[in-house]
Amino acid sequence: MTCYDRRDVGLLLLRLGTGGVLAAHGAQKLFGWFGGGGIEGTGRFMESVGYVPGKQSAMAAGLAEAGGGTLLALGLATPSAGAAAAGAMAGAAALSVPNGFFAQEGGYEYAATLGLAAAGLAVSGPGRLSLDHACGHVLDRGWMVPAALGVTAAVTAVVIGARNRRVRREQEGEQEALFEE
Repeated sequence: MTCYDRRDVGLLLLRLGTGGVLAAHGAQKLFGWFGGGGIEGTGRFMESVGYVPGKQSAMAAGLAEAGGGTLLALGLATPSAGAAAAGAMAGAAALSVPNGFFAQEGGYEYAATLGLAAAGLAVSGPGRLSLDHACGHVLDRGWMVPAALGVTAAVTAVVIGARNRRVRREQEGEQEALFEE
């Protein structure tokens, strides 16, 4: 007989809460559920804030949130799921950085909290009340944690960097040539 301890129950609650919120956010982007814009509306928004191409950016963010969130809630492929969700939240947080930290001022507090919770779950593992545990942790090996977080961090840095450069160029406007040819 297996006895679950409070750590397992705590990780289950954290996974269900964080994963559920992320899955709902992803469903807004992918399907337009819960008042979301779907791929078309979210794609237009993504394009307007510098994530180009918008439709593909909406699809990537929606899949990372919905897929990562669902997998986190289930406790399956936890390193990859947590990393994907954390990367999506880093992209969301990048939009709010100019507004400061607190969400009431339009800041990045909410996205950062979800991202850190997802990353924390990727590192800590899902606990024994999970599909990863039931499957013998075949998708939750120790080496997968740094691999998933490292790849996600690199891709996220490239995407956010490109977006920031694009936004900066638009804000500064195209400079005219000093000399005409």
